[in-house]
Amino acid sequence: MPETCPHLEKIEKPGRKPVTPSSHGCKECLDSADEWVHLRLCMSCGHVGCCDSSPNKHATAHFHRTRHPVTRSFEPGENWAWCYIDELMADSVQTLPGESPARHYSAPHAHP
Repeated sequence: MPETCPHLEKIEKPGRKPVTPSSHGCKECLDSADEWVHLRLCMSCGHVGCCDSSPNKHATAHFHRTRHPVTRSFEPGENWAWCYIDELMADSVQTLPGESPARHYSAPHAHP
């Protein structure tokens, strides 16, 4: 049986409401005209932040600021989630309407 945690179990409960993404891109990167690699969705509040492969790592910074435990990929076709507190991954998380974009959103270039 795979390891799990109460935070990941909570997002798998039947009847949970979908999380509404805050934007189609990392808000902090958009505000500063920075770029990102991939996006992550906070499963507590819907904050969209950039991944740890991105220069600014805003999704992880959001966790440190808020202590919201679970983030999931906000990339089309990906349905994994990560619990920062327990350092565990769930490979197949149910995607509810709006929780996955129809396409990959690239950061706008700061300089054309």
